[in-house]
Amino acid sequence: MQSEKITKLRKKERKRPYDDACGLAHALELVGERWAMLVLRELAYGPRRFSELKADLPGISANVLSQRLAELEARSLVRRVRLPPPASVQVYEATEWGLEAVPVIASLGRWAARSPLHDPTLPMSHVSFMMSLQTLLSPERSRGMDARVGFKMGDIGYVATLCGGRLAIERREPEDCDATFAGTPMQLVAAIHGGLGLETVKVTGDMELAKRFVTLFPLPPKIG
Repeated sequence: MQSEKITKLRKKERKRPYDDACGLAHALELVGERWAMLVLRELAYGPRRFSELKADLPGISANVLSQRLAELEARSLVRRVRLPPPASVQVYEATEWGLEAVPVIASLGRWAARSPLHDPTLPMSHVSFMMSLQTLLSPERSRGMDARVGFKMGDIGYVATLCGGRLAIERREPEDCDATFAGTPMQLVAAIHGGLGLETVKVTGDMELAKRFVTLFPLPPKIG
């Protein structure tokens, strides 16, 4: 049944190509559908359940999410797996090749944030917030700073390791961190990107390090 679905999708895609040999044209055929890049973004830091994806993409319908996941799976960007016991649930994860597109998606987001039409007050998922840290990290401001910083957003945990001007992100419980931030994704966005400081979130650990950390992610200047 699944192989038949994939075959039908591929036949459908062949009917509407760009007829352009440029890799960009084919990239749009792979991830150019509405919501496709956002679905792939949400898989950047590990597998997710369908319900988790739906919750963190509030504007998408269940039917459209199912279609996008099936298309991304047919294009070898996403696969379905079953977690081992005791979870034993089906999840979606990006393939190795699919993950190669994540830095491109992040860079595209940084580029678009320069638009005067961009509204930074709209909701962000925990994945998009963590990706924004990787994308906006200033090499100059972070020079000489090595740290392990934790983030706790409800039952979701991340660890960001800053070393050599690069930020590595892991989705796991924030243990053995120099400092840990706790709050909702939007509270953390306000504290770090909105310039509201640490008053909007809970911080544990090295406060001086935390105060410096929130200054490392300047927003790109708007055009015009």
